[in-house]
Amino acid sequence: MKQHLTQLGLAFCAVAFGATGSAHASQGIGSPAAPEALASSAGPRDLASAAVKVQMVDDDVLAGQTGKYVGATMISGFVLNVLSQWQLPNGVNALAQGTLGAVRNTAGQLVSTVSTLASVTGNAHGDSGANPNAQANGGQSIAVNGVSQVTQVAGDSNSGFNAATIDFTSGALPSTGTANAPSAAASNSNGSVKAGISFGSNGVQVALQTPAGLATQTITPGNGQIAQLLQIAGNNQQVANALQLHLQTQQMSAAMLRQIGVLQALQNRR
Repeated sequence: MKQHLTQLGLAFCAVAFGATGSAHASQGIGSPAAPEALASSAGPRDLASAAVKVQMVDDDVLAGQTGKYVGATMISGFVLNVLSQWQLPNGVNALAQGTLGAVRNTAGQLVSTVSTLASVTGNAHGDSGANPNAQANGGQSIAVNGVSQVTQVAGDSNSGFNAATIDFTSGALPSTGTANAPSAAASNSNGSVKAGISFGSNGVQVALQTPAGLATQTITPGNGQIAQLLQIAGNNQQVANALQLHLQTQQMSAAMLRQIGVLQALQNRR
């Protein structure tokens, strides 16, 4: 379990490492300015006389390259929190949440922990607010590299939002305990409301199913995807998807930079 969780965590880092400092994306049921042109002080004659050398490089070689420079940082640990919650007007509440962490211990070893919780509470007396004639579908077919947030609503007086936050810190990460529970599931007595969450080698799956719709969060590190989806077909529903990814960075020494450079050179040899 620890091995594939560590690989999963490193893949999360690859998905998020394009951000600098912190990144936040949110969407509820409710253009960056164009960059300035780059100026150059070289005149036409200077440009014409400059020697240009071109070397052909295969795409598979370029795909394995990463930037290395003095003062570079690397990911030394992370904590991922995911939570999905659905409150129906009849008092039923569905919840799925989990935490995955990977931090280095005093011996320098990367230690992974995972905890999950799923619950369905409240009685089913009264109107669930579901509308069998309403339709909210199609969002499952959307696939993009990076973070996608989709909200589809058919009904009145609903509240729903998707939120994802990724931040970087050189300080200590929040404690994740010592739990090792990679999955959890729950449902009400008649199975009309379900909550589930699982962490596995293929990523993270969070899903809430109710008579009034569906809420999911899917993380697929192999494809570089983080997807949040809300589909509400009813009235007076309160739904939320939330994701937080905390990345811990540490300074890379000159020796480590050299080691990475040699490793990449060996990997790219034919």
